Amino acid sequence: MTHSDRIETLLEENRTFPPSAEFVGQANLTDPQTYADANADPEGWWASWAEQLTWDEKWHTVSEWKPPYAKWFLGGKLNASVQCLDRHVDAGKGDQVAFHWEGEPGDRRTLTYADMLEGVGRVANGLKTLGIEKGDRVTLYMPMVPELAMAVLACSRIGAIFSVVFAGFSATSLKDRIQDQEAKLVICADGCWRRGKVLDLKTVVDEAVADCPSIKNVLLWRRGGELKTASNGISRDCEWSDMVETQDALCPPVLMDAEDPLFILYTSGTTGKPKGIVHTTGGYLTGALATTSLVFDLKPNEDVYWCTADIGWITGHSYIVFGPMAAGVTQVMYEGAPNHPKSDRFWELVERYKVSIFYTAPTAIRAFIKWGDEHPAAHDLSSLRLLGTVGEPINPEAWVWYHEHIGTEHCPIVDTWWQTETGGIMITPLPGITETIPGSAMKPFPGIEAKLLDEQGAEVVGAGGGYLVLSRPWPHMLRGLWNDPERYEETYWSRFPGFYFPGDGAKRDADGNLWILGRVDDVMNVSGHRLSTMEIESALVDHPAVAEAAVIGISHELKGQVPVGFVILRSSHESSPALAEELRKHVGTLIGGLARPEAIHFTPELPKTRSGKIMRRLLRDVAEGKHIGDTTTLADPGVLDGLRAEYEGNKG
Repeated sequence: MTHSDRIETLLEENRTFPPSAEFVGQANLTDPQTYADANADPEGWWASWAEQLTWDEKWHTVSEWKPPYAKWFLGGKLNASVQCLDRHVDAGKGDQVAFHWEGEPGDRRTLTYADMLEGVGRVANGLKTLGIEKGDRVTLYMPMVPELAMAVLACSRIGAIFSVVFAGFSATSLKDRIQDQEAKLVICADGCWRRGKVLDLKTVVDEAVADCPSIKNVLLWRRGGELKTASNGISRDCEWSDMVETQDALCPPVLMDAEDPLFILYTSGTTGKPKGIVHTTGGYLTGALATTSLVFDLKPNEDVYWCTADIGWITGHSYIVFGPMAAGVTQVMYEGAPNHPKSDRFWELVERYKVSIFYTAPTAIRAFIKWGDEHPAAHDLSSLRLLGTVGEPINPEAWVWYHEHIGTEHCPIVDTWWQTETGGIMITPLPGITETIPGSAMKPFPGIEAKLLDEQGAEVVGAGGGYLVLSRPWPHMLRGLWNDPERYEETYWSRFPGFYFPGDGAKRDADGNLWILGRVDDVMNVSGHRLSTMEIESALVDHPAVAEAAVIGISHELKGQVPVGFVILRSSHESSPALAEELRKHVGTLIGGLARPEAIHFTPELPKTRSGKIMRRLLRDVAEGKHIGDTTTLADPGVLDGLRAEYEGNKG
């Protein structure tokens, strides 16, 4: 059975999920005509969302497109922190909760929008005392605490360009990013909690900045509790308590041009050197507000919203800080691991704070499946009204589990596709309109135009597969790579001139719905047939014994490449040669004999980045006996040792 046949089978089984009449009755957007209207006048559509922000000076031109560079809201002036704080406080919403924060050990804080504005003002004045000015770069290396959001907004308040580095990256990774942007200041924490242990962040920072002459100061926020002092007597170090908490809370915002850089966020590149993605102020905020409001059907005065990402990733930038805070919603922020001290920690938090919108990654959902249905079943999740997924394609079986066990069959699920580079959600259901299909991201967001191209660059019309491209500019798109215009043009615009190519493949079904197949470098060539790893992984997870799977292609003398599967079993099943053979046959039945894995290897864990993406490149290194490449982005580098031992012990 081909992948297309598999899609048809899903449709024949009526596995489509229309929004309930109750949900549609309260939805922000219910008119399908919105798509046609937005696509007929995309500039007008985006301008209508920009007008919902507070501008000090309105733009004179909506957009300017000189491929591959776009500008939006030319001549407009505003400040990002004002959109997230001042305008809500000025409107009388200062007492509304901005964040319910919970630390991994169980400590809790509640901060209102007025509290956040006061904190941001103090941080901003502290930064100015340290000599930070408009255009200076500031690197942030902190855990998921409200002070990280304050630091982000404080930088934007005074016009400094911030760059958040996930607090878990190595000293080398941190150093490379600081050096590339020539940052003047690092804001960091002394440590953070993870699975009951305190991780030392300050030592990592000290090692990194030792080789960064641009750094003038390190501003240190202390997590407290049982953390060691991390004091090293270096004169550049400044204590948050001395430099921030003593400052005045009032800090006038700096006026920023719509096209002034807001932040740099680094993402991995094929050359090994990370790419510094640049996002600007006016267009990025417009896209963040529009997508947050419509994709999540946000009710700012009613909802409690929880995105489980880290602010160190673009998801945390767009859908924790700028989108939800510009909309003025109450959020949950959690510091630690989802399974500490027990595997029900997330559901405990949903119940405690009465979360109504929950946005997480497919890898997390597959972990929830592995841990067992009893954990969500033990908690009252009735406050939930909408669910979302982000990070990579979600297999249909995980989607259905999410729908049944977390959404209790009444919550729409928005399966969102986008990237660091796109700045915001690009392909997604709209929950008041879309009849969703498990595994499909459905259609481009209004105002976004996506196409499929074949190898020669010709458009694929109707049902079929190809390379996913974006064919016109959007406000929240990247404006380039920091100090590297040649790489920007080569990476995103050279494969199909005139089109933005994100590096993903996709298929369109007969109804026009898009199915993201993942990175084109995760496609293997088996006996002349191109097979997606995502297709085979979905077939493996379709089996009731499998919680999660990763598939790679390895070299084969006769076939060119063959698929090999790495499988995590549900807790109720045990590995055996017989089960491995059963899984191989299962894939063959669902997709076809060519897709049947050459081998199945059982493993308790898979190598994943800290954002939850499976690093298939490292699996190929293990399978082919190669030297293991860069592992700085791995959440747990020790996983590779176990994988290698498992593979060597079971291959053949």
